[in-house]
Amino acid sequence: MPAPASPPEVRTLPVPDGLEGERVDAALARMFGFSRTKAAELAAEGKVRLDGAEAGKSDRVYAGAWIEVEMPGAPTPVSVVAEPVEGMEIVHDDDDIVVISKPVGVAAHPSPGWTGTTVIGGLAAAGYTITTSGAAERQGIVHRLDVGTSGLMVVAKSERAYSRLKQQFRERTVDKRYHALVQGHPDPMSGTIDAPVGRHPTHDYKWAVTAHGKPSVTHYDLIEAFRAASLLDIKLETGRTHQIRVHMSAHRHPCVGDTTYGADPTLAKRLRLTRQWLHAVRLGFEHPADGEWVEFESTYPDDLQQALDTVRADSH
Repeated sequence: MPAPASPPEVRTLPVPDGLEGERVDAALARMFGFSRTKAAELAAEGKVRLDGAEAGKSDRVYAGAWIEVEMPGAPTPVSVVAEPVEGMEIVHDDDDIVVISKPVGVAAHPSPGWTGTTVIGGLAAAGYTITTSGAAERQGIVHRLDVGTSGLMVVAKSERAYSRLKQQFRERTVDKRYHALVQGHPDPMSGTIDAPVGRHPTHDYKWAVTAHGKPSVTHYDLIEAFRAASLLDIKLETGRTHQIRVHMSAHRHPCVGDTTYGADPTLAKRLRLTRQWLHAVRLGFEHPADGEWVEFESTYPDDLQQALDTVRADSH
């Protein structure tokens, strides 16, 4: 169940002269500091009034009018539960960072509605002290992996590590490499998928290539080709939610086992896969303490290795 929210707050402000004639969604974004998308959602929900009358997102405001917005209540913060995570491997540990290999089925941090284990909770149970930077439920988390994706993550233990790692992820200087077993044979065998990724228009839990998404770039290279699938080395230039899964599906080569994004369920069943064949195998970045480049690697977990062995055997 989602976390309960505090009561909504109603805020009222006069429209300044400089916003005369602006659309309601644009004016709200300027006056209250949230996105035009959020402003449009509030208007669609009937939570915006202009001089007492309900206003739509494309209505025009006029100077001196009173604009009233029912702001959504903030969700009650979720707490971190110290709980051991079976199969979580500590790859590297020092005063500033801890690098882990995350098993499948584990979230990076707590969130409303999630009742399973988390990386943060697992580190807390193991006695690790993580930086207080970041939201309370995701302290030290500078990047994430999907619950259904395994592999390498780095977590900040110090304030300087959090700041410097976040900067590297923003500037896209971190080398994030994944291996993905995808259906079929991409043509060309090596290439770049440059397509914006955003929320799926009809399914809240999915993402999609959409004109209104954020810029997203995925580079891929063939490692090995099999009769029914291809093993790819994938480098992310950006890090959108479900980016690899969405891009490979849009490219008509979904990750094997990823039935959410169109993979063949029959193949997944035969390979005994209950999730997408996708693993974060390598992570490289400048160490936040001294700026030296460091790289870490992770081997495939048993379920992915067994599926790969089966596909390889079927090709001989």
